[in-house]
Amino acid sequence: MEEKARIRSFRDLDVYRTAHEAAMLVLKEIVPKLPKEEKDDLGDQLRRSVKAVPRLIAEGFAKRHQVKGFQKYLDDAQGESNESQASLEQCRDAYDKFVDLKICEKLIDTYDKISRQLYNLSLAWNKFYEKRSYDARLTKCISQTQTNYERQ
Repeated sequence: MEEKARIRSFRDLDVYRTAHEAAMLVLKEIVPKLPKEEKDDLGDQLRRSVKAVPRLIAEGFAKRHQVKGFQKYLDDAQGESNESQASLEQCRDAYDKFVDLKICEKLIDTYDKISRQLYNLSLAWNKFYEKRSYDARLTKCISQTQTNYERQ
């Protein structure tokens, strides 16, 4: 079985790196090409949502020792990723004369992948945390049993 690299920082998470790269592509290749009348509306919303995904992953990672804390940030990041995907679909469908459709399609697929990665990370993290909690309870039970045995 292949051993996974240790995760020491949010930058070690594949989903963070993917989200950061996708955000940079949106900010450099999609938003600047929107028509002027959309730069304040769709452009601003797209800028906010794509920037939020990697930021929420990073902030949530700092709270990884709190099951519900990390979970909340992963859920919020998934919501922002879905919002980014919907906004990119609007760019593709309404402004196909302005934006590069190949890049737009690639980004839509990328944000779909990011949403799935966030969902899977959430499941894996909960499973890890449950096992860790179970192991801690088991260790405590064994320790108490040994203490009781030694007293006899």
